[in-house]
Amino acid sequence: MAGERLVLIEDDLDLAASLGRALRRQGYVVSHVAMGRDGLAAIADAPPDLVLLDLNLPDMDGVEVCRELRSMESVQDLPVIMLTARAEERDRVKGLDTGADDYVVKPFSLRELSSRINAQLRRRRLDRRVPGNSYRDTRLEVRRDEMEVLLDERSVRLTVRELELLWFLIVNRPRVMSREAILERVWGLSTDIETRTVDVHIRALRKKLGPECIETLIGAGYRFRGYS
Repeated sequence: MAGERLVLIEDDLDLAASLGRALRRQGYVVSHVAMGRDGLAAIADAPPDLVLLDLNLPDMDGVEVCRELRSMESVQDLPVIMLTARAEERDRVKGLDTGADDYVVKPFSLRELSSRINAQLRRRRLDRRVPGNSYRDTRLEVRRDEMEVLLDERSVRLTVRELELLWFLIVNRPRVMSREAILERVWGLSTDIETRTVDVHIRALRKKLGPECIETLIGAGYRFRGYS
């Protein structure tokens, strides 16, 4: 949507200049900073609609920038797309597990990046139209609007991505959700990243909420069972 604000945190000035010009031609308002600390300050001062974050920055690692962003309550739902030359799976998984919403490997085409930006912004607009809800059974309570999860009346700390995944499974119960469907709805992607990322987050949820909370149906996907 024209006029949406993007913050680009990128120390390659040539890339930042060309990328900024291209995105502005598409109607985005783009602010550029070259340092992670400056990016955090700019975002805290005026939260944008999306962040493009280089993984390799001079002053701090992009993963650490993302981690600090996710600890800032005012921007916890802010979409973050990492830009990096690292193509190894472990780097992609690390970035996504830290809280990034997408991961684009350099060199990339403007068309690819634009598609991913549009997907994240579209998902955020849809999420904002859905009122906060809650779920409760005999052991588990989820207050989505307060981002609070209780198990046996004790608070459970989930990452933003873990909470989004849990809520997606809850609202779609008792249906079985495929890994591809989870990637598309929770990450805003189709099959652009390995479905192993979904498995990693499911394991984390089971560790925190109990192994019986989410059921695996081999070859089909996952289903939320909760506690009767």
